[in-house]
Amino acid sequence: MKRVAVTGLGIVSPLGNEVPVFWENIKNGVCGIGPITKFDTTDYKVKVAGEVRDFDPKEFMDKMDVLHSDIYTQFAIGAAKQAVEESGIIGTVDDTRIGVYIGTGIGGIDTFMKEHQKLMEKGPRRVSPFFIPMMIANMASGMIAIRYQCKGPAMPCVTACASATNAIGEAMRLIRHGYADAMIAGGAEATVNALAAAGFSTMQALSFSEDPLQASLPFDKRRNGFVMGEGAGALVLEEYEHAVNRGAHIYAELCGYGATCDAYHMTAPHPEAEGGAKAIELAWQETGIDTDNVYYNAHGTATPMNDKAETIAVKKALGEERARKIVISSTKSMTGHMLGAAGAAEAVISVLALEEGIAPPTIGLTEPDPECDLDYTPLVARKKDFDVAMSSSLGFGGHNACIAFRKAGV
Repeated sequence: MKRVAVTGLGIVSPLGNEVPVFWENIKNGVCGIGPITKFDTTDYKVKVAGEVRDFDPKEFMDKMDVLHSDIYTQFAIGAAKQAVEESGIIGTVDDTRIGVYIGTGIGGIDTFMKEHQKLMEKGPRRVSPFFIPMMIANMASGMIAIRYQCKGPAMPCVTACASATNAIGEAMRLIRHGYADAMIAGGAEATVNALAAAGFSTMQALSFSEDPLQASLPFDKRRNGFVMGEGAGALVLEEYEHAVNRGAHIYAELCGYGATCDAYHMTAPHPEAEGGAKAIELAWQETGIDTDNVYYNAHGTATPMNDKAETIAVKKALGEERARKIVISSTKSMTGHMLGAAGAAEAVISVLALEEGIAPPTIGLTEPDPECDLDYTPLVARKKDFDVAMSSSLGFGGHNACIAFRKAGV
């Protein structure tokens, strides 16, 4: 099988819309969660979210494309443009050998809400002719492919919170097995709106804390739900020898991927974490490295069930002894849960943690849950020379995905 290099990174997030800004904020434990500004929360229990700020889509797209695209697609293009330009991949491979996999949990829900309101208030003739293409979940992949003339495989992965991690893992497999030479992979989501907030609230999934610093508390015994986030992340993946031969900067090698389904419940994880453990185990086995110097970016949503189940999963997958030696953090403590984009943002974090030898903190973790008893890097980042970085995403529907990176050149 061919090896896969990471040669470009891009981000749009509650902690910055450029990778250097985002990474500095992540390392320094900055909280990107704040009061919701995108809709009136007067009648809502939920009051805070991880909103993207200071994002101007016209910096990444022309005016007509902005008018004819949902904000989730705009986020995706913003992240992809950064990654593509940094990598320098365009023009170095045949356009039929580069593709795009962008995951999303929900797609163009903002467009759906606006056009439904038009229908109810003004009738069917006022619904935009662009409603369907703006709403559908494949459009981020499609518009990125159009922009960069990527004529290889282009599609979304739609597996709830696991979407972006699945997209990255499946893109890796295309390159490994010779179906593509390069891929733009990641995820995008824009669900900080009245409808999504109402839905997540009534299913009792969200934190109702009004204090941004006390809302997203992964692995803490006070945790009471996740905080909505939004944004996009993108990675350029390419065949390793191709990257070496053209002199590209290689951040890391993407070397492991596991994907499973609990086949248990629509929203709850399996109580014994069987599927999550298997996904982590599969990704770990593919690395081919026997080491305890591992950084693991947890799904870590701060819901009571997830954090307990994920702790069980890590122990089962890696063994109790190794699980207690690795360094873990949940960066959702800072970004909130970016849903279908979470795995992409956390892949960017994992790559940079590996390259720089820094584990980001889990902020707010002051009262550890006794049932979540691993090393979650509380409060402050930690320097350590890692051999492997892993990132897991566990989604509604029982979808589990884990990817693993190792240092370039190993």
